[in-house]
Amino acid sequence: MPDHPDDLQVFVHDGGPRLSRNPAEAVWVTVTGVDGEVFRGRVLNQPHNLRSVRQGSEIKFVVADGAEFPVMASDKYLREREAWVIHPCRKCGFSELFDAPSDLIRAVFPDTPADAQMSMFTSFCPLCGGVQGVESKGNPAPSGGEAALAPQAAERPWWRFW
Repeated sequence: MPDHPDDLQVFVHDGGPRLSRNPAEAVWVTVTGVDGEVFRGRVLNQPHNLRSVRQGSEIKFVVADGAEFPVMASDKYLREREAWVIHPCRKCGFSELFDAPSDLIRAVFPDTPADAQMSMFTSFCPLCGGVQGVESKGNPAPSGGEAALAPQAAERPWWRFW
C-alpha cells in the first residue's frame, strides 16, 4: 500500500492440516524488524477463525516459494527447520511447513519410540493439500534426496503392486 509501505499481507495459521482444522488466513501485518530471512511484525486486523493469532499479535514470518504471501513461522519451527531439508510441494511448490517437524512426526507417527530418529517423512502441503518431503540433514535416508520420496520398482517387494 503506497500510504503504508511497511504493511503487507501474511498467511497466519493455527498449524497445518495434521494439527489444525482451521485453514490459514491472510491478514495485514506491519513490519517491525528483520533478522536475516526472518521478519517480525504486528497483526493489524483480526483473523476470522484462528485461535492462536489475534489483532495486535507480534509474529515472525518468512518468504516462501509457492506462497502468494509470506508465511507466519513459530519459534519452534524456526529452530528445527535448520536440521531438515524441506522439499517443495510437488503440486504448488510451497517450500516451508506450518508446523515444526517434531510436531508433525508426533502427529503422523504417534507410536514411534521417543528415542527413534526419523530420517525422512512426507507431509500434506498446508496450502494446496499436495505432498512435501521432509528429510533430516543429520540422519539422511540411505538413498537420500528427493528420489527417496518415490518408491522405485526395484525396491518394492515382488508382491506389492503399488
